[in-house]
Amino acid sequence: MAIDLLANLNEQQRAAVTAGEGPTLVLAGPGSGKTRVLTNRIAFLVSDIGIPAHHIMAVPFTNKAAAEMRARVENILGGRLDGLQIGTFHAICARLLRIEAEHTPYGRDYTIYDSDDQVKLVENLLKSQNIDTKKYKPYGVLNAISGAKNELIEPDDYRSRDYFGEVVSRIYPLYQKRLQDSNAMDFDDLLMQTVLLFRRNAEVREKYQKRYEHVLVDEFQDTNQAQYQLVRLLGEPQENVFVVGDEDQGIYAFRGADYRNVNQFRRDYPAARVIILAQNYRSTNTIVQAARAVIDKNKHRQPKELFSERGQGAPVTIHEAYNEDEEGEYIVRTIKDLAKRKSYHYRDFAVIYRTNAQSRSLEDACVRIGVPYKLVGGVGFYKRREIRDLLAYMRVVNNPNDSASFTRIVNVPGRGIGEKSVQAFDQWVQTRRMSNAEGLEALANGEASPISGRAAKSFADFALMVRELRELVPNGNDLLQLFDEIMSRTEYGLYIREMSDTVDQAQERLENVQALRGLIQSKKDLSLDNFLEETALSGETDELDLEKDAVTLLTMHSAKGLEFSVVFITGCEDGLIPHSRSFSEPDEMAEERRLFYVGVTRAKDQLYLTHTFKRSLYGESSLSEPSRFLSDIPGDLTDGASLKVKDMTNRAGYKSATTWERQTKSASPKVISFEQARQTATPLKYKAGMRVMHPKLGEGMVIDSRRSGQDEEVQVHFKQYGTKLMLANYANLLILDK
Repeated sequence: MAIDLLANLNEQQRAAVTAGEGPTLVLAGPGSGKTRVLTNRIAFLVSDIGIPAHHIMAVPFTNKAAAEMRARVENILGGRLDGLQIGTFHAICARLLRIEAEHTPYGRDYTIYDSDDQVKLVENLLKSQNIDTKKYKPYGVLNAISGAKNELIEPDDYRSRDYFGEVVSRIYPLYQKRLQDSNAMDFDDLLMQTVLLFRRNAEVREKYQKRYEHVLVDEFQDTNQAQYQLVRLLGEPQENVFVVGDEDQGIYAFRGADYRNVNQFRRDYPAARVIILAQNYRSTNTIVQAARAVIDKNKHRQPKELFSERGQGAPVTIHEAYNEDEEGEYIVRTIKDLAKRKSYHYRDFAVIYRTNAQSRSLEDACVRIGVPYKLVGGVGFYKRREIRDLLAYMRVVNNPNDSASFTRIVNVPGRGIGEKSVQAFDQWVQTRRMSNAEGLEALANGEASPISGRAAKSFADFALMVRELRELVPNGNDLLQLFDEIMSRTEYGLYIREMSDTVDQAQERLENVQALRGLIQSKKDLSLDNFLEETALSGETDELDLEKDAVTLLTMHSAKGLEFSVVFITGCEDGLIPHSRSFSEPDEMAEERRLFYVGVTRAKDQLYLTHTFKRSLYGESSLSEPSRFLSDIPGDLTDGASLKVKDMTNRAGYKSATTWERQTKSASPKVISFEQARQTATPLKYKAGMRVMHPKLGEGMVIDSRRSGQDEEVQVHFKQYGTKLMLANYANLLILDK
């Protein structure tokens, strides 16, 4: 055995790396070295067991993790990676479906629609069915379709339970047909179509079962039903399935992931070997024990005796600010101070929050104090207008049936082709039972169409351009030449100057285009369809430059898989973390606890948990309650709060349980307790059931009332005008009776 494969591994890690054949479940706590276990396991299979590399499939969670895993394995094995399959579920399925296209309803050059394409398509379908898109949001309908696909429910098998479900059942088949007509798939199709292919074609299924003798899967708790079934199908009949997961870090239920797949694995593979990785190499023992105290409150999980040998470390700082602006000020000034005193780089800091809306005060503080930052979750590179335009051109060249990309760029830059002309083209090809590609080819050949006037020539010129661009890449090569030709023929550089509001905006867009060209140049060995596939599968965190010396601002969901020396979790308040929608749903509350656990365990050296006395969010200002999760952390692990943060009768030891009444500049701030503040708050004037009179709307009845900053928000039902929401200070409501 190569000595370096087991060197410096603990007992549990060695057991995982050298596990024999058959199913293995590795329950890996945060920072427990699971990536090292996976890479050494692959190397062990190749170098010690003698499994050819091309008989191994490894499935990490992100493209970035896949690249890191490949580099590590290559380093260990000295480059012996012939045929080793490492990639995300989506990436592996995307390539497999191209190879096996003849056995699917799609062509090899299919397009992958991104979320914007999908939402737009659903919106158009809703309108075509005369369904109100304000009442039935396109994103909500798409989310329901996505959920069905994750559960492997095909359009004809979808069953509705209510009127919303009826809408989904009408749109889902139309949506799927439009995708197939465009030779396009969405992200969920990549998984579902592969499962359907394996289920329906024994020859194809057995081909891949024989090819991949060993299947290794990371982040197993984040798999959905389609991914789980893929693992089961690929693992048959030898069942050499090696999965690494942690149900305590399952945080993607909104994407269809089901952390219970970890327990399902145990039921489906009763003979599976279970190995627990409990030693945390990332964080101090204080951080590990704080995280453990929080997650231990969740039920239906495998208990883990998590520990760290990095030393006790600094206590967890719990800090309370008056509002979100003071919170941002405190965080950024603390970062600046720590960077000076402890020789940290700004890239060693992360500020994590529950919702993107919370970033505003943090960004303002960074600008004001002069601390560089990078925001995860802003407009990603591939979402920018100019990048989407140019990639749409490349997608149409690759697949002229891609109706979403075709619609996007047929009049970009402007050619005088309006919406009516596009509709006339669509009706023409449908009447003649042609595909988009056939229709464009007919126009390029000079055939007459119902399109009239200047638009007819512009449409023909566009079709001819697409044909000539396709001739540049007969084998899918020469990507750079294709890109330069698109830029030249469309005069897109000039168009950028025309569409930009300022010189600076134009310059930024031109720089983005140059960055895209540089990317294409670096990918010159890829075929066109593989390049487009790679860009379509790119995620936000794949684009994150962790080497840039700037503080990282990101949501808890985006923080998964990352680590930083110092972490601030902001907005630790009931209603944010845990989110208000989880209060009545035990499963959602358990996920909120897992989410907080993931945030806490991103920290290596120091952890700060901040909350405010009052917070303005989504246009409302209200008093805040410290998160119930804070009270789960033992007091001897914290600095800034007692054990009973949530217990209002035992707050004397809580140093931060104070608020400040704003005084004149010359006066000293008066310090009062939170409990005093709430007791002295003005009582609500309006109560449910009261009859009131509005000067214009007439008589009504109060349905609900709640505090909104210094005002009172009243919901009133009026006989003639229905239910209205109004602020008491401006509504001039007269109470008729109490």
